[in-house]
Amino acid sequence: MTPTISVPAEPTPFTLVAERTALIVIDMQRDFLLPGGFGESLGNDVDRLLAVVPPLAALIAAAREAGVMVIHTREGHSPDLSDCPPAKLNRGAPSQRIGDDGKYGRILIRGEYGHDIVDELAPIDGEVVIDKPGKGAFYATELSEVLTAAGITSLIVTGVTTEVCVHTTTREANDRGYECLVVSDCCGSYFADFHRVGLEMIAAQGGIFGWVADSAAVIPALHQLATSPSLP
Repeated sequence: MTPTISVPAEPTPFTLVAERTALIVIDMQRDFLLPGGFGESLGNDVDRLLAVVPPLAALIAAAREAGVMVIHTREGHSPDLSDCPPAKLNRGAPSQRIGDDGKYGRILIRGEYGHDIVDELAPIDGEVVIDKPGKGAFYATELSEVLTAAGITSLIVTGVTTEVCVHTTTREANDRGYECLVVSDCCGSYFADFHRVGLEMIAAQGGIFGWVADSAAVIPALHQLATSPSLP
């Protein structure tokens, strides 16, 4: 019998099911997080995103210890920009748009230094990395197939930014039938109000898109999973 652990969360406790849960780490990339990168070029305070790194590193470590599947995503595009529509390409300052040369290579281009995940949260061997061209992690990716093949029914959702890629992924996952727990201090936004309201929207109306908890609630639950024997 697969062990289950109850996690204190809003609006109700969340049931964490071993072997059916995956941790999704969304877009913790240098272009978004590091000083001088694309995120800062848009006038944003990247320190708000960097604050997510320590608690998220601890959460990832606990998930790995518990045997929970860890999936990383990276937003970006092919070098010829054939998968980047004009509506997205025209964002940003004229000299700092997707595909332009930036501090960390061509901005949000696959294979460039800035496109990759920050060192502190780097995937380890065997972890899935999903390269996505859009905000949501399901659009034009293999994520659905990966989750189905692994028997995943619940997602622990983290990453950046709360109101954009995290929200889009959580909403679509909810439509696809996944139970989603968003970890509040392991998500981040350049805007404090967007982060707060984004989390409130997820848990509103009895959990219309999912549940919300902080890492102080989720990590002990993962530790319990790590030490809970499977029952016959």
